[in-house]
Amino acid sequence: MIALPATLRFAWRVAQRELRGGLAGFRVFLACLALGVAGIAAVGSITAAIQAGLAAEGRTILGGDASLTLTYRTATAEERAWMDRAATVSEVADLRSMVRTEGAEPENALVQVKGVDGAYPLYGAAVLADGRDLHDALAPRDGLYGLVAERALVERLGLSPGDTLRLGTATFRYETVLKSEPDAAAGGMALGPRVIVATEGLQAAGLLGQGTLFETLYRLRTPPGTDLAAMGEAFGDAFPDAGARWRDRANAAPGVARFVERIGAFLVLVGLAALVVGGVGVGAAVRGYLTRKVPVIAALRTLGAPAGTVFVAYLMQVGVIALGGIVLGVAAGAGGILAAGPLIAEALPVPARFALYPAPLAVAALYGVLTAGLFALWPLSWLREVRPAQLFRIQGGGQGKAAGQGTLPRPSMLATLVVLTLLFGLVVAALSGAPRIAVWVIAGIAAALVVLRAVGWLVARGAARLARGPLGRRRPALRLALGAIGAPAGGTVDVVMALGLGLGVLSAIGQVDHNMQRLITRQLPAGAPAFFLVDIQPDQLAPVQERLAEIDGVGRIDTAPMLRGVITELEGVPAGEAEIDPEAAWVLRGDRGVTYAVDPPEGAVLTEGAWWPPDYDGPPLVSFIDEEGRQLGLEPGDSITVSILGRPITATVANLRVVEWQGLGINFIMVMSPNALSGAPHTHIATVYADEGSEGAILRALGREFLNVTAVGVREQIDRVSTALADLGAATRWGALAVLLTGLAVLVGAAGAAAERQVSEAAVLKVLGAERRSILASFALRSGLLGLAAALVALVWGSAAAWGVTTFVLDGDFALAVGPALVVVAIGAGLNLLAGLVFAARPLRLRPAGVLRVQAG
Repeated sequence: MIALPATLRFAWRVAQRELRGGLAGFRVFLACLALGVAGIAAVGSITAAIQAGLAAEGRTILGGDASLTLTYRTATAEERAWMDRAATVSEVADLRSMVRTEGAEPENALVQVKGVDGAYPLYGAAVLADGRDLHDALAPRDGLYGLVAERALVERLGLSPGDTLRLGTATFRYETVLKSEPDAAAGGMALGPRVIVATEGLQAAGLLGQGTLFETLYRLRTPPGTDLAAMGEAFGDAFPDAGARWRDRANAAPGVARFVERIGAFLVLVGLAALVVGGVGVGAAVRGYLTRKVPVIAALRTLGAPAGTVFVAYLMQVGVIALGGIVLGVAAGAGGILAAGPLIAEALPVPARFALYPAPLAVAALYGVLTAGLFALWPLSWLREVRPAQLFRIQGGGQGKAAGQGTLPRPSMLATLVVLTLLFGLVVAALSGAPRIAVWVIAGIAAALVVLRAVGWLVARGAARLARGPLGRRRPALRLALGAIGAPAGGTVDVVMALGLGLGVLSAIGQVDHNMQRLITRQLPAGAPAFFLVDIQPDQLAPVQERLAEIDGVGRIDTAPMLRGVITELEGVPAGEAEIDPEAAWVLRGDRGVTYAVDPPEGAVLTEGAWWPPDYDGPPLVSFIDEEGRQLGLEPGDSITVSILGRPITATVANLRVVEWQGLGINFIMVMSPNALSGAPHTHIATVYADEGSEGAILRALGREFLNVTAVGVREQIDRVSTALADLGAATRWGALAVLLTGLAVLVGAAGAAAERQVSEAAVLKVLGAERRSILASFALRSGLLGLAAALVALVWGSAAAWGVTTFVLDGDFALAVGPALVVVAIGAGLNLLAGLVFAARPLRLRPAGVLRVQAG
């Protein structure tokens, strides 16, 4: 056993003796630390459970051990032969289209169609409502192929088994409800309910023709022990110009995984805000505890105990209690998620495996240790600076001033605090999963704390001055309230910091959520088209325009050729190896829309380079969007290779242009010179601008005459996005409420400390003849005014943060939401008033004689 030096043994004995006195004064400390750590542990555990579920169910989610995706085409004979030699193969086609009921009043609906072969699915099973096998339901009977659909479509169209539907140019028989498909999570965002038919049925419907918008996914079941990464590289080497996207079970649903990781990182950062609020409570609890321990500290120093030894003794005590709070928080976070795991798993759209995951729990504990150390060291440092004479003066003054109030630590301690702060920031940036966002969040929280502390000090000084001025004359309740707020030990700074930070986070999230909804549901539709039309064949373009122009309410119709391609090389370097800004990685991740044009798009602003002449007939040229082009390292004169329909096209960047996406008009990342693509098989897209109420006529016209054309309702998709944002906003608001809950714990501690001072105050006022209601009014006024001040500060900095996010991240116009702003102010004033009134009961109840006798004795 290691022998401790005598000073450390003495310090430990003092700490043990103090710990035997119980946790009086440290309950708020424990609550604040435990709440913050529990929140981070819970979010980290959910994220880890989803990631484990995605990894464990990777082959089922993907539909195979590996998957090859081709755009606008099926595999060539050579490509298919290569796949058949390497694995068991299932071919799936995926596209958007329209279904139409048959009868006197036909209805149309946008759907996401999946065409499957006999081998589907290689892993897992599709579940139908009537319990039948999928292929039995899809088999042709009486000349009609079967169709299964999600319940949303069935309810919308009022379908019953045996009803017929038009899909493309063919008629299908509706069989039953599709309850689940094993590879749903790998499919990405769907614009409509899922429909599954046999691939042969899709071919008969004319929806897999050359140039139409569809993807072909080849799912591969490989022999055990196959090196999937090497297999993907081998396919790329064998068919370098295929433009295929390779994915294996280790990365079955990258979009879902990225979304989960980012949301998890964001919620962890919100949890850190809660932990920082808890840190304010930790500092206040330590300062209040030391104030109560002034007689003990004075005695130790008078008897010769060095300042350093006393400091270490109380540091040990705080460390043990902090460790207890961290363990409690980790246990609560992990235990709560384990207990609620089955319910959470049912609500999640992706698989999750709930268990004890050490990594997120260790991260939560580390955050707790750093927070406790950072906020406890400042008040503890007072023990190294104070002299015994000062201690006795504080004791003799009736503890009117908190321990360490206004005392700066020595330079060595300040340096330690700075190092600890930097370490905290580095750890958060490294472990958050979103380092850039983490740096901004930490910087924002730090700035908010500095501003809130300064505002708290100003509020205290201003209240003290007002109490002595004309405002307090002949208003005893108000004067007493202002005097208490301005008192050195009034806890004003702690309340403003804790409540201000918690309400500020809630305000920022509420304002961002409001502005996102406003951007989508109010700003965009004003100039947005009513429909996007896709899969218009070249010979249908003029008839579609003519037919739509005859419909009342239809205005402008814009059209453009439409292809899709995968960027395979940048300046001769394979896209996967190029050095790019991570912000633009999404451009290279999948296939992107490509068009060609003689003239620049309407309203296009060229930032570099020039447009090609109308009669240009040289090597292929491309116009690239400015921001992402720069992030990819492109400038005029550079080359880019795009695989379109399996054919590589290398084009020179002619110019960079600014694209305005908000209007939802026709925009493309890449616009090529006409000679590059005009001979390739392709379709056209169109945007239809129409008055609200004309949607039905448009859909009926398309459904009768242009069965292959898919109409995507912009308003309907805006509603879908708005609903998704509302769900996301709800999750973030729960995170913000966790911050507020921790702030409430700090409020309770501050109100409890204020109640101790109010005991003697109430006793004196009663002796002087004050009525209970006047005393209660004074207590209520100080609580309400202090809460109102904190709420107004929170509203200002929270709105400023929301303005920054809306303006610079969402690239939108910010508008203050008056409703949420008033709610924040009401919550702040109400919470502090409630806490103050609850703790005011005891001072009002006690008899003055007993209180004054105790203080005199």
